[in-house]
Amino acid sequence: MQTLPRNRVLRQLSLEDRARLAPALHPVVLGMRDILTRPGTVVECCTFPEDGLVSVILPIAATRVEVGMIGFEGVVGAAETVLDGRCAAYEHIVQIPGFAHVIAVTDLRDAMRASPTLTANLRRLVQGELYQARHTAFVNASFGIEARLARWLLMCHDRIEGDDLALTHDVLAVMLGVRRSGVTLAVQNLEGARCIRARRGLITVLDRKRLETAAAGSYGHAEAFHGRLMGAV
Repeated sequence: MQTLPRNRVLRQLSLEDRARLAPALHPVVLGMRDILTRPGTVVECCTFPEDGLVSVILPIAATRVEVGMIGFEGVVGAAETVLDGRCAAYEHIVQIPGFAHVIAVTDLRDAMRASPTLTANLRRLVQGELYQARHTAFVNASFGIEARLARWLLMCHDRIEGDDLALTHDVLAVMLGVRRSGVTLAVQNLEGARCIRARRGLITVLDRKRLETAAAGSYGHAEAFHGRLMGAV
């Protein structure tokens, strides 16, 4: 890594910790629908996204629901690595393509043993991921589809450059754990409120403030908590 990484975890490391990781980090391209981890399989590497979007999916029987998302602010596989777990609990699947750095779990754990500050940063990150998942459960139980959709779109918007989100209604249905018809109606309502513009496979954020209003208080809590944990504004 010759230039300063965009990934927030790598970016906030000390120069010493970043230099410790650098030889073991390898650049990769994250392709649409790439599966980074599968439930019940051993996690062998961690992924530090520079851009793009990875969904954290809980598949039970025929149902697949998104319980979190990871972009440039996080690390795929951090929980399994930090908590010394052997197997993944969730499926991590790329929803928006991007670029990332990958490191073997064994190499990351070696670096953690050599660096208390790296270990502390990753532990805080995992705490933020847990809060996001639990807040998502609260939102899903307490808010309607339209507010939940507005929240997810804001979370996606946080993690990409620009205002265009390459998301289909099928993907949004998985994100929200609802039928596609419910997503279609919610998208139409947000369009009518001039929050977004929807085209086939693409949603454009037109007015973020209006979208935040449509989220009805469901958005922002996990983001603020993560910012406090990681020292980010």
